[in-house]
Amino acid sequence: MSSLKSLDQAPKRLIMIGGKGGVGKSTCASSIALHFAQQRKKTLIISSDPTPSLSDIFELEIGDQETPIKGVENLYGIEISSDVVLKKWKDRFGPEIYEVVSSFASVDYDFVEYIGGAPGIEEEYMLNYILELVESGQYDLVVWDTAPAGHTLRLLHLPQIFLKHLEAATKFYMNLYSYFEKLKESVKLKKGKRTLLEIISGWENLAEKVVNFIRDTQKTDFIIVTIPEALGVRQTERIIRDFDEYQLKVNHLIINYVIQKADCDFHRTRKEMQEHYIRILNTQYASRIQLIELPLLPHEIRGVERINRISEILFRP
Repeated sequence: MSSLKSLDQAPKRLIMIGGKGGVGKSTCASSIALHFAQQRKKTLIISSDPTPSLSDIFELEIGDQETPIKGVENLYGIEISSDVVLKKWKDRFGPEIYEVVSSFASVDYDFVEYIGGAPGIEEEYMLNYILELVESGQYDLVVWDTAPAGHTLRLLHLPQIFLKHLEAATKFYMNLYSYFEKLKESVKLKKGKRTLLEIISGWENLAEKVVNFIRDTQKTDFIIVTIPEALGVRQTERIIRDFDEYQLKVNHLIINYVIQKADCDFHRTRKEMQEHYIRILNTQYASRIQLIELPLLPHEIRGVERINRISEILFRP
């Protein structure tokens, strides 16, 4: 039976854990992060799930600041919300946007708020924020418990969607419907300042840099978590199909909540149903993805001791 042991031989800088909601993503991410922290790697686990559960799993209050995990050396956690991500984006780019636009048009600072609502902004800056954490060298490894099912893939559509949104916003706020295209080419700012299009180009470059990073199999590993039920399998098929389309390689697929011993009619029926879907997953993916079965345990996974039990199963020799 496969395990995640191969990750010890080919260390990564970023491990992304994905899957539909309710399949145990956060538990698996916590267990993986704990394993590497115990290998003396300074590890950060970060959750961008709208309903994060790291605090519950580790039985420790984890907020949007890097928090040491009590009782585990080398392990830190962050639960980051959409509001915090957008605030970081506005803090970084807001003044620059406003300075450029207000130099040739009378606009309120609300213009920055509107741009901040562009489709994909949150995903782009979330990825950029994590990329900065990885490249800072502060951590040996970042384990990212992503939002449910495919939010990060929206990044790959960003350039076209974002530019359309930005153009519409600019037209609206500046009342330049008739000659906006001409303005884009002709407006130049005072010496030393950048044009709006140069800023947009910088964001496009940023998006491209992030995409190249997450496609780099030497630095990034993708792990999908699913359950052996129809909805889990169908969602997994969609996720992997999207990953294939954008040339993102999934290396491991964790099948969670597998019934190993059936001692009553209820569990025998459930086990038979699960085996059917496990066969489907093996038929479709075993030739190119390592499948790892994680058993259904009788107790909830909370606290370092029980998280460590999951680590031992996932990384068994």
